[in-house]
Amino acid sequence: MSNIEARHLSRCAVVYLRQSTMVQVRNNLESQRLQYALVDRAKALGFSRIEVIDTDLGFSGGAASGGRPGFEHLVSLVALDQVGIILSREVSRLSRNDSDWCRLLDICRAFGTLIGDDDHVYDPSELDDQLILGIKGTLSVVELGILKLRMQQGKELCASRGKLRFRLPSGYVYNLDGHPVKDPDQRTRELVDLVFRKFRELQNGRQLFMWFHDEGIEMPVKQYAGGKLRVRWRKPTCLFLADMIKSPFYAGAYVYGRRPVETTVRDGNLIKRVGRLRCAEESRVFIRDHHEAYLSWEEYEENVATLKKNAPRKQTSDALTSARKGAGLLVGLLRCGHCGRKLHVNYWGRTGTSPRYVCTGAHADAGDGCMGFAGTLVEKALQEQILEVVSPLGIDASLVARERVCDAAKDRLSVLTRRAQQLQYEAKRAFEQYDEADPKNRLVAAELERRWNDKLADEQEAESKLAEATTQNAELDAPTLERLAYLGEHFMTAWESPDCPNDVKKKIIRLLIEEIVVNRNECELVFIVHWVGGVHTRVRFERPAPGSHVKTSQDAMDIIRALAPRYEDSVIAGVLNRNGQTTGMGNKWNRARVTAARRRHDIKPTLQSPESLGLLSLQKAVVYCGVSRQTVHKLIRAGLLRNEQTIPLAPLEIRQDDIDSPKVQSLLRNLKETGTLSLAGDTAILQPSLFQ
Repeated sequence: MSNIEARHLSRCAVVYLRQSTMVQVRNNLESQRLQYALVDRAKALGFSRIEVIDTDLGFSGGAASGGRPGFEHLVSLVALDQVGIILSREVSRLSRNDSDWCRLLDICRAFGTLIGDDDHVYDPSELDDQLILGIKGTLSVVELGILKLRMQQGKELCASRGKLRFRLPSGYVYNLDGHPVKDPDQRTRELVDLVFRKFRELQNGRQLFMWFHDEGIEMPVKQYAGGKLRVRWRKPTCLFLADMIKSPFYAGAYVYGRRPVETTVRDGNLIKRVGRLRCAEESRVFIRDHHEAYLSWEEYEENVATLKKNAPRKQTSDALTSARKGAGLLVGLLRCGHCGRKLHVNYWGRTGTSPRYVCTGAHADAGDGCMGFAGTLVEKALQEQILEVVSPLGIDASLVARERVCDAAKDRLSVLTRRAQQLQYEAKRAFEQYDEADPKNRLVAAELERRWNDKLADEQEAESKLAEATTQNAELDAPTLERLAYLGEHFMTAWESPDCPNDVKKKIIRLLIEEIVVNRNECELVFIVHWVGGVHTRVRFERPAPGSHVKTSQDAMDIIRALAPRYEDSVIAGVLNRNGQTTGMGNKWNRARVTAARRRHDIKPTLQSPESLGLLSLQKAVVYCGVSRQTVHKLIRAGLLRNEQTIPLAPLEIRQDDIDSPKVQSLLRNLKETGTLSLAGDTAILQPSLFQ
């Protein structure tokens, strides 16, 4: 008491509160009450202005706690010479590390601030009090280290025996002996089995997630609610399914310490963070065959490896990615034989469906790319080899497809059946609760009746979905079986059909081919196909020229060759369009495209015009004769003018000699003098005139 002077009482007293974890904040309420009671002690010491700092409730006082806002506020108040005394239940509440404790003592000694606990008031400027405070701070740090060490050793010793309990994944519960066993709920067990079975079928985590959502299947998710671990049924997230596939617990392995805690320095502070997820065998505790498993260890390792290959953004050399609907059938399978990198695909063309495979090589490091080639011709050559291998096995494939269709229907029916049974039980329980309630107590009975009605509605919805699925997923009828058998016998026809989606083709190719290594030399590409069975096939063919997969049709080139000696490119373009011809890219013809096609096929341009050969077009013949188009057409139909066309729908070519013949000239003079064209056999001449 003698340490407190008037200069201390003129300033405020600060009561500092802290508890290490939120669990202590929620449960250790007596400790909070004792710390808040220090306000009465400050009043008893004679302080009129008292400030309580309790923002550090739930923050650890250790070195790697990540900072305490309440403690920093306390230090700032002392530095502003506004604090006369700091009251705390014990020294460990103020700090559990030497750096914060020494900093607080130094600043309190500089500004004459006292430090008090339940028993004493210390003056940091006094040597004896400073020594006592230093010893107490050191004991607080050592005590924290000892407590952590004992707790950690106890956890590791318990974990080494496989007895440390933690929240089990969906599908497992603890028995009376504290050992994990499979969930007794049959619906839960079947759903866990369904997850791994569908993943082995789809080979992709994203597609597994979409399948569960498309089918509307719910999974049991364990969550804490009201301090208790409860099971909630909801549609699974993509992360939830990925965690199930990566969890070794489903393979019967007990794992502890798979995510080690690492301590780093950030902005001068020690920060604790959880490290990357290690392999199961690299964990601090790893016990194989610890409990009953849903799948074997070999299947678990295969699933994890498959899931890693589904990550294209990680740029791993083994990333295969999922089979999508793009036009490139060899995406993810091609590897450069020069640098070992996977080849990327770019889509070109008007519709963006022409694949081009490219190896960037050292382009990212200011180097050159290794290779690039159009994929259409390459894929066609490799597809021929694949069809030779697969076609004899088409009937067997149709039988397997039949079994898979039936299995998929059974899976969905099983899930809907279990859900309907669960809702029937819940509706019955809700009715029993409503039946036991006192009808006179309407406040309770009305709520129980509402819950019962909700369960009945859910039960009715589940039964309707089950009935609909039973109708849709009945046994395959005879026509369907015949179609499956036909597809098996005519596998090549089904493969080349435009109705066969590309993602299905990619899945078939990946079942057969493990990898394709591409090497390039001056004039050819060499493909080494690594089949799944271990056989290697070498395929060689000339490097496809640019644009070789979009060649102009032979009919269009014949028209260009026929018209090029006489007509300009613009006229040829019009003839091509009238004949329904298009470019190799499916575009309409114009002058520039005809010119490019001629140059590409070395076709000479116009050598001599039709006029130089004594040929006139229809328009020029009309001008030359000085009559209308109809008159020229009548002369052509009468056989007086010969009409020549290089190809159908090409410009009409009329010989000038025919026009200059005496008979035609006589008819033209008579037409101009009398206004009547007299042709032998013309029915219009024999008809009487309508007007006199």
